[in-house]
Amino acid sequence: MARDTTSFSFVASTAPEAQEARNELISIYGNADPEEADVIVALGGDGFMLQTLHTTMNTGKRVYGMNRGSIGFLMNRYDTKDLSARIEGAVENAFRPLEMVTGDASGQERRALAINEVYLFRQSYQAAKLRVSVDGRVRLEELICDGLLLATPAGSTAYNLSAHGPILPLEAPLLALTPVSAFRPRRWRGALLPNKVTVTIEVLEAEKRPVNAVADNTEVKSVTSVRIAESASLSALILSDPDHSWSDRILAEQFDY
Repeated sequence: MARDTTSFSFVASTAPEAQEARNELISIYGNADPEEADVIVALGGDGFMLQTLHTTMNTGKRVYGMNRGSIGFLMNRYDTKDLSARIEGAVENAFRPLEMVTGDASGQERRALAINEVYLFRQSYQAAKLRVSVDGRVRLEELICDGLLLATPAGSTAYNLSAHGPILPLEAPLLALTPVSAFRPRRWRGALLPNKVTVTIEVLEAEKRPVNAVADNTEVKSVTSVRIAESASLSALILSDPDHSWSDRILAEQFDY
């Protein structure tokens, strides 16, 4: 069988369905080295897609996902036929991640990237107490809650939606700041922020009320401060079928009930 001119590198999660799909696709299309391939084809679920996007961040490599997981919101449907044609007709989306910088009691800083969201949550039985500033101006002197997250449009349909945050159109230059089980101010339901702002969150009474911070799948324990801003230099590229684009999926989520 003649090979396609487009070269693929097939990567898969450890799930048996994903591994079987990878073997099947390699038997049809071959398998290029990731650094030499035109397209990285990710097989698995949304979690594996996020891992792949982190791996390919700022390499210029395009990632085309096919669902071999459960929900697969970030993935295209699985099909072994006409892969080159599907990719040629796919819509390219470029996403800039959030950059998280955390501080702890010893003064140590740690950095991590998030394509979906940065999330702070209480570590113990006591609610967290947080002070929230936007571009250096304090907007919430004290927020008592179980957690607080800042989500990108790509991540707005993930944990943000489960926490009753707004769904953001993919093209919107916005970020969603969403509380989780806010106790005080009791009626505060979050905020929509321009994507160029810097959000700083200080943990009040950090020893008594310890807080962890997570950027996608990177967790930092016992933070005292978190600074979050959209990266101005990093980006990840993801391909979606035109009849099942991310924009359409996000729009459809707003009418799902």
